[in-house]
Amino acid sequence: MKKKASLLLAIMLVFALLMSGCGAKSSPAEATGDKNAVKPLKVALILPGKVDDVSWNQAMHEGMKELEKDYAGKIEVTYSENVYEVSNIEPALREFASQGYDLVIGHGFQFQEPIIKVAGEFPKVKFALGTGFKTLANTAIYDVQLEDGGYLMGTLAGLLTKTNKIGVVGGADVSEIYRGHEAYKYAAKKVNPSIQIQELYTGDWRDAAKAKEGAISMFDSGADLIWHSGDGIGLGVVEAGKEKNKLVLGNVADQNVLAPNNVLSGIVYNWNPVLKQIVDDILNNNFENREDKHYWLTVANGGVTVASFHGLDSQVSAEVKEKLEQVKKDFADKKIEMPKFDK
Repeated sequence: MKKKASLLLAIMLVFALLMSGCGAKSSPAEATGDKNAVKPLKVALILPGKVDDVSWNQAMHEGMKELEKDYAGKIEVTYSENVYEVSNIEPALREFASQGYDLVIGHGFQFQEPIIKVAGEFPKVKFALGTGFKTLANTAIYDVQLEDGGYLMGTLAGLLTKTNKIGVVGGADVSEIYRGHEAYKYAAKKVNPSIQIQELYTGDWRDAAKAKEGAISMFDSGADLIWHSGDGIGLGVVEAGKEKNKLVLGNVADQNVLAPNNVLSGIVYNWNPVLKQIVDDILNNNFENREDKHYWLTVANGGVTVASFHGLDSQVSAEVKEKLEQVKKDFADKKIEMPKFDK
């Protein structure tokens, strides 16, 4: 009897073990012991400012977050904020490169020299620079055809001004900002030959006080609408618009939230198209093989868009809206002709 009981117990134990084995779910890599399973692309995004600046940094942060959703499981992103000074940039780049990141992104022109230096030390790591002109085999540049955005804002300002006086305020006088300003002035004069345009470069992306002072001076001299071309200086221009109760056109992000009664519209950057191109090229081993080391945001690829008029919509006539839509369509159809604005 005891033998039968022992035999029955042994059979039940074996059955239980078999059932537990059938119920266990392992990943394909665990089941096959595949050590070559594809790992997510490790990406480090280094921002010179804060992710909630309603400008340069926030637009890139939102674009990368969108990419994370689109490439779930394929990329893994680490973010670093407020790395602005060149003395802090090089150590940050080197730290991520030495930690085995596949792609390190420096979101600003001031990252150029540090990226060239560190990329030379880590030839197996890919680096992407936000605006610039220097490259190595393992680096690339992403940039904005700001002349597209400047042309749209110049068209809008030239058609809307009641005083025939407008302004534009920028930070550093670098290539893409220069192109944007020149296109703004060119388009405004094209739709309004009588227009007068004032221009200011603060020399620093973060000098909001100087930008505000310059914008107030423009408003006081008769300008009724000012476009700004970037980053912290934009906050100063918006503050000037609020103080003088004048209209402002924003840049990079929809800045109406900063002053709903004064920010009429602006340019919005959608970084997703270039981020997708860069990541696709790395995943497909095409990053280093590209002859053209630049990735561009344009009106045509949906990277440069125009912000809504929000509560100020009634101040823009149907004719002006139609003209703006026609310009956007002409960009998409490659019908817009502009001089080449070389710095």
